Amino acid sequence: MQSRGRNHRTVFLVLMRTAWVLVCAAVLVASGLAWSTVSSISTGVERSYAIPDDAPRSSSGRNILIMGLTTRLDLHGEPLPDDVLRRLQAGESDRGGYNANTLILLHLPASGPAVAMSVPRDNLVPLSSGGEGKIKEAYGRAKIAEEDRLRAAGTHEKRTLERAGREAGRRAQVQTVSAFLNQPIDHLVEISLIGFFHIAEGLGGVDVCLKNATKDPLSGADFPAGRQHLDAGQALSFVRQRHGLPGGDLDRTRRQQAFLSAVARRVQDADVAAVQAMIDMAKQDVVLDARFDLTEFARRLPSEVRFDTLPVEGGAHVGGQDVNAVDQAKVRAKVTELATAPPPPPPDDGIPCIA
Repeated sequence: MQSRGRNHRTVFLVLMRTAWVLVCAAVLVASGLAWSTVSSISTGVERSYAIPDDAPRSSSGRNILIMGLTTRLDLHGEPLPDDVLRRLQAGESDRGGYNANTLILLHLPASGPAVAMSVPRDNLVPLSSGGEGKIKEAYGRAKIAEEDRLRAAGTHEKRTLERAGREAGRRAQVQTVSAFLNQPIDHLVEISLIGFFHIAEGLGGVDVCLKNATKDPLSGADFPAGRQHLDAGQALSFVRQRHGLPGGDLDRTRRQQAFLSAVARRVQDADVAAVQAMIDMAKQDVVLDARFDLTEFARRLPSEVRFDTLPVEGGAHVGGQDVNAVDQAKVRAKVTELATAPPPPPPDDGIPCIA
């Protein structure tokens, strides 16, 4: 038993340096716990076929699209338990829809540091289903269209509609982001709102630092200035807040990045039991594409990731909605630049404070 414990701990410590990406989906954190757990994780996690086998592949490494959904429903379209909804502080189960409010393109190069590029959710872009819309809407629009098509053809079983609709949503979101950035997508990771909550809960909360006190009743955020420890519910409010921030939704994007960095720091101090607990959580919160080989992924992870946010040109009002105006050429040039020369690492002076 001692030998087995030492082996688990050795693998755990070696892989902590790669926790920055593993925590993007709790299942990937869990895969770093011990090689012996990878098989059980792979069989327990929902798999998607939204990226076909003959889809274009990146020639300069690997591109992973991480999608965070706003839905308050589980993977089968069922409402979360009332006590969980109360702890989420995110309203009733019918709120949120299926927008991809978090979109991160994680580029893993053949060598050197990786870069996680946040795609602002309100960018006005061509959608794969036709027409223009906010980039976050590709998933939900395609889901609704597919479910309507199936109902018209005589399919009415709820879980069948949910599964098919979400697969259509994933395909549309991958295609929309890929076309907008002019980058092939090799893999996808989907995690819903409850998944962010479970990550923080499994680790006993996270530590962040704010430049100013802030309060937003819509997200439940109520934080003083300075360094502080957030429990799972507070952490979810932290990543959801956009009202009352000087940069609005772009500041929320930076908070998502700060959350991932905070989780990475937290994982470094967590014990094996805490990370093991996240395995079971991952199986109900995370979807991976069918070709995602967790063993190979964990073995080939680079030692460092750097965050950046893709540029917008400013706000615009189109079709009754506030959107981000974007220069597609500039965005694509920035992606190429970041993929070949990631931003410098932040100063190693503890937890950086953000707005």
